[in-house]
Amino acid sequence: MIIELLQESGSVLVAELSRRFEVSEETIRRDLTKMESNGLLCKTYGGAFINAGKHREVPVSMRNTVYLEAKDAIAAFAAESVQNGDTIFLDGSSTAIHIAEHLCEKKNLIVITNALKVAEALARSRDVKVICVGGTLRATSLTVVGRTAEAEIEKYFADKAFICCDGLHQSRGVTDANEREAEVRRQMMCQAESSILVADASKFDVTSFVHIAEFDDFDLLITDKEPSDEWKKTLADHDLAFKFQDAGTGK
Repeated sequence: MIIELLQESGSVLVAELSRRFEVSEETIRRDLTKMESNGLLCKTYGGAFINAGKHREVPVSMRNTVYLEAKDAIAAFAAESVQNGDTIFLDGSSTAIHIAEHLCEKKNLIVITNALKVAEALARSRDVKVICVGGTLRATSLTVVGRTAEAEIEKYFADKAFICCDGLHQSRGVTDANEREAEVRRQMMCQAESSILVADASKFDVTSFVHIAEFDDFDLLITDKEPSDEWKKTLADHDLAFKFQDAGTGK
């Protein structure tokens, strides 16, 4: 029954399952743990999600609770490439939120974003100017999208765009689960001098719903694990440099 609910909605909460099935939350957590060990779902703090369909998205509230060490390692490495005085684009991904948290000590930085959570993460910094583009709010991602957002992004030019995705495939390129988010990401890339792809190891060999860009369109890939030899060859064929920051070793 839990799997059926996941297939319908994409995500579940422990508290809601406990009430629905009239069992303790601990019982639900044990069931989710067993199901995760069998590869049926991915647990988060307070719930679980399944991402089987190419267009299915995980709400930002859940995305912020998974692969935290990997995302933070990538974010720290990405922030090192940002210089004081830069202007950068940050998209609406959960990894972008981590990058924003690592940028708060930068000086004279301008960040242009379509993500409310990114703006919130940077709000405590006195030396980072945040420009939030307008558009149509997507409640599941807390981002703004649509033609208004794209038109506002077109007004600005940046040194770097940090672009996240839902999938990296050797022949299909870089893909996303939502076409409106993909359009925003593409526009950010058009307006930036350099485009940096940030993706944790779970995104490799995955194809999502809509194409964002080819590997040739990026200048650098930052990830959390050393790519396989096969992937190294693919990246080399596309002249895409990569850096990795292992979340476990810090190297």
